[in-house]
Amino acid sequence: MNSSNMWNPQNLQYCFDFVSGACPKKIRSLASLSALYMIMLGAIILTMGGNLVVIISISHFKQLHSPTNFLLLSLATTDFLLGFLVMPYSMVRSIDSCWYFGDWFCTFHTCSDIMLCTTSIFHLCFISVDRYYAVCQPLHYISKITIPVIVVFLFISWSVPCFFAFGLVLSELNTDGIQDFVASISCIGFCSLIFNKTWGVLASLIAFFIPGTVMVGIYVHIFTVAKKQARKTDRVPAASLSETKKISVKKESKAAKTLSIVMGVFILCWLPFFVLTITDPFINFSTPEDLYNAFLWLGYFNSTFNPIIYGLFYPWFRKAFKIILTGMIFSPDSSTLNVFAKT
Repeated sequence: MNSSNMWNPQNLQYCFDFVSGACPKKIRSLASLSALYMIMLGAIILTMGGNLVVIISISHFKQLHSPTNFLLLSLATTDFLLGFLVMPYSMVRSIDSCWYFGDWFCTFHTCSDIMLCTTSIFHLCFISVDRYYAVCQPLHYISKITIPVIVVFLFISWSVPCFFAFGLVLSELNTDGIQDFVASISCIGFCSLIFNKTWGVLASLIAFFIPGTVMVGIYVHIFTVAKKQARKTDRVPAASLSETKKISVKKESKAAKTLSIVMGVFILCWLPFFVLTITDPFINFSTPEDLYNAFLWLGYFNSTFNPIIYGLFYPWFRKAFKIILTGMIFSPDSSTLNVFAKT
């Protein structure tokens, strides 16, 4: 997305040798290069591996073919594609400040980056809607969250970000009024999306603040309802008060922990990047490039954490992971195994 290119004029190396107009290359120490590659490669491997386990589990085991899990399957597909199509090339660009993959792929990469990150956030928003009905309206959950409803959720989650990302980049609305600035920093090996003031705000609202606010609002409501239900459960005859109270306290504690992790990780990962996206045009694009890249990768990490948050909290995920890891998935009729059974 948006990035400033503040080059150090000393000891310049260039992205392409013997090419006039090539971009300066970022000079880093061996220790810095090693650390960055280890962190970013680790994130890429975990993102692809973790989400691939979710994809295989839900696709393979028939017991997991439910409306809710189809939403998780689509989220995992989105995050896997981000790890496969976007993060490896962003890694090279972030470390070297160079784009080696051509102008066409730069456009495709930029569109995919915006689309998949936004799609992932939209999925998280709709998962919060699913959790709302599961916790707050459990009697109506089966009738409300059906396969057709999930199809609508998925259609919105994919189509709106796709139209937004490709429409914005290909129309170049984001550079309206700042063409001279973009021309002044452009060079051979440059690939970064620059937002003007208007689209810095609008893009952040569409991709993060609106779905994020909906998501956080729903989870706060879920937590409030869960606490009220726990308190009502406490109002029981004295004979059974002690055991019931233990159960209610346990449920309330688990709900608080789960929701705090969901909201905390989501906000921690994406808020800094989108605040920067809004503010950078208003401070004349003076954000240090490494700071921008740090916030961008923090956002990517949300796709790394998603299979942990939305996978490891489910007991079936641990069972399915064990079956895959031990090779039992290749046995006949493994798709009919009971992944909800305790082991």
